[in-house]
Amino acid sequence: MRLSRYFLPLLKETPASAEIASHRFMLRAGMVKQHSAGIYSWLPLGYKVMRKIEQIVREEQNRAGAVEMLMPTIQPAELWRESDRYDDYGKEMLRITDRSGRELLYGPTNEEMLTDVFRTFVRSYKELPQLLYHIQWKFRDEVRPRFGVMRGREFLMKDAYSFDIDMDAAVVSYNKMFIAYLNTFARMGLKAVPMRADTGPIGGDLSHEFLILADTGESEVFCHADLVDMPAPGLDVDFETDLQSLVDERTSLYARTDEMHDKAAFEAEVPEDKRLTARGIEVGHIFCFGDKYSKSMGAKVMGPDGREHFAQMGSYGVGVSRLVGGIIEASHDEAGIIWPKSVAPFGAGILNLRVGDEACDKVCEDIYSKLGTAGIDPLYDDKPDRGGVKFSRMDLIGLPYQIIVGPRGLKDGIVEVKDRKTGERQNLSPDAAVKFITAQFADMSI
Repeated sequence: MRLSRYFLPLLKETPASAEIASHRFMLRAGMVKQHSAGIYSWLPLGYKVMRKIEQIVREEQNRAGAVEMLMPTIQPAELWRESDRYDDYGKEMLRITDRSGRELLYGPTNEEMLTDVFRTFVRSYKELPQLLYHIQWKFRDEVRPRFGVMRGREFLMKDAYSFDIDMDAAVVSYNKMFIAYLNTFARMGLKAVPMRADTGPIGGDLSHEFLILADTGESEVFCHADLVDMPAPGLDVDFETDLQSLVDERTSLYARTDEMHDKAAFEAEVPEDKRLTARGIEVGHIFCFGDKYSKSMGAKVMGPDGREHFAQMGSYGVGVSRLVGGIIEASHDEAGIIWPKSVAPFGAGILNLRVGDEACDKVCEDIYSKLGTAGIDPLYDDKPDRGGVKFSRMDLIGLPYQIIVGPRGLKDGIVEVKDRKTGERQNLSPDAAVKFITAQFADMSI
């Protein structure tokens, strides 16, 4: 993409309402436009990042054996009355009445709707397990929307739902999502720590939330330090095998947020030099709640014993749009965003320091073409701005690599390559610069 043709409305000044880094940089880098409290338009740069995050989430759900579908944003109130959650959910639910007087709601989650799908079509234990997911917009009428997309009212979420014949089988499905989440976040360059969690209005008694450590996190975190350094299980995990040992390895160490924290247990179970206290941002939450919804909504299957059984269920959420902000909170500096390669809107930026100069234009066009052919998706800054403006703009939007092309370097047959994360610079020939950057994207595994 040529910057001269791209819609990138940067802000010079940070709006006073932006309290945290991700909110400041998303506004300044032209990623989003706020229309009202907690409501945003996703502009091209932000939308591109969000779609890359969504694709990683989708790939890891598919790898774990989940099957994608799509449910509507608007749901009938009668389903929520069946589960007794319509009145209990509270003012966060946006309730709507259509022209015929039917009561509807803008879905904050989809347990009821998918339970209705399941009970309509599944009759026998032979059709189990079922693990279905979709990626859809949700709405929760937050009392105090803040921190940009980290706590907005409308947000994009992946929510998956499992259905099994008994609790032992339900835990197998739960474990698949547990491992899939660790791999998902690792692919985004994040270290997510699983923590025992309160089930809240979802229900059940088995739940973990996944938090990334950041100074601006809303939750206080208490955990064994070894959990932070523990690597993700990896993309070679066989999801058809018993995953319990992998889960146990990551749940046997103390890890809780302030809501579930037990000071005495923390001090008894964790050596003093391993006690980590920090703040964290929730990026995923998984639940195993048994028959909470299947019982109230009559979702039954015929078991191998010839009797009807209520399906044992779980639900599994990832905040896709929230992750855009979460990644920025975990990866930025004073100059701007530092995108991990896997979710960067463009793989590299090409900075032409002398637009109109025949040699500079020719080399930039050649690099642009070769990087595009290699699948790097470059952003070519072909605007006639001063070098300082170009440098600041490229640092702000945080592309992993910058190729700086100027007449002085070209006299010696070189361009400068900058690594945005480390700040390291090296002088290379144009062809060597292309090969170097292509090589950096060759292995995108965990």
